[in-house]
Amino acid sequence: MTRIVDGRQVAASVIEAVKSAAASLERLAGVKAGLAVIIVGDDPASHAYVGAKSRMARECGFASVQHTLPADTTQEQLAALVTTLNEDSAVHGILVQLPLPKHFDSDAIIQSIRPEKDVDGLHVVNAGKLATGDLQTGLVSCTPAGAMVFVREAHGRDLSGLNAVVVGRSNLFGKPMAQLLLSAHATVTVAHSRSRDLPAICRNADILVAAVGRPEIVKADWVKPGATVIDVGINRIAAPERGEGRTRLVGDVAFEECSRVAAVITPVPGGVGPMTIAMLMANTAIAAHRQAGLRSPPF
Repeated sequence: MTRIVDGRQVAASVIEAVKSAAASLERLAGVKAGLAVIIVGDDPASHAYVGAKSRMARECGFASVQHTLPADTTQEQLAALVTTLNEDSAVHGILVQLPLPKHFDSDAIIQSIRPEKDVDGLHVVNAGKLATGDLQTGLVSCTPAGAMVFVREAHGRDLSGLNAVVVGRSNLFGKPMAQLLLSAHATVTVAHSRSRDLPAICRNADILVAAVGRPEIVKADWVKPGATVIDVGINRIAAPERGEGRTRLVGDVAFEECSRVAAVITPVPGGVGPMTIAMLMANTAIAAHRQAGLRSPPF
C-alpha cells in the first residue's frame, strides 16, 4: 500500500524539535535565537510568505524582527541594512525575501549576508561546503533539506546501494538535493529537460525527486514499482471543473497515476511545501547554537 506523506505533520514535528532546541539554548546559554527578515516592496505573495515566516519564528520562541522597506529602496540602502544585521550579535539568521524588485542585484545582496547567518542556505560558501560534503559547519538550502527529511524517513540516513534520480539542475534545488543524496551514499543521477530518454533514467530510481517545473511531467510508467517519489514542483494550471477562470495547484508528478506505483509519494500541495519554513526555523536554531559556541542540534 502506498504511503502518502503528510508534509504538514512532518513539518510540525520539526517545529516541535526547533522549539525544544530554542528553549534549551536560552536555558543553557542565556541566548534567544534571533531571526531578521527583510522584505522590499508590496508584492502580496511575498508579504504572505514573510508573514508566515515571522509568525512561525515567534511560535518557535525566536526574537523575530521584520524590516519592511519601500519598493524604491536603493541597492545601497538594502546593503547597509544587511551590514547592520551582520554586525548585530542578537541576530543569528538573516533572510531576504525573494524576488526583490527588478532594479536590485539580488545575488550581490544574498552574497553580502555572512555565511553563518545565511539561513536560506544560498551563499556560495554554504553551497561550497555542501558540495564538498561538509554538513557540519554549513547551512543547507531549506527546500532540499526538507525533502531530505522525507527521504530519511523512508530509507534511513544511509542510502548505500540505492539509486537516486533528481530531475532538475537548478542552483536553488536540484544541485543541492543531489549533493545531499550523495552525502548519504546514494548513487545519484541528475537529469533535466535535455537528458536523453528521461523516462528510462527515472525508471532506474529507487528515489525519484522531481523538480523541473513542468506540470505532471512524471507519469506512472516513469516510476519504478516501489520507489519513493518526492515532488517539489508547484505549478498552477487551469481548472475549468471548478468554474470559469479557476485554477489548481499540481506538482511535477502525475499524482493519481504515480501513487498506484510508488511505495512512498509526496502530494502537492501538502508535501514538500510546509517543510521549507520548518527547515528555515531549523537553520536559525542551528545558526544560533553555533554562534553561541554550542553543538548544533540535528533535524
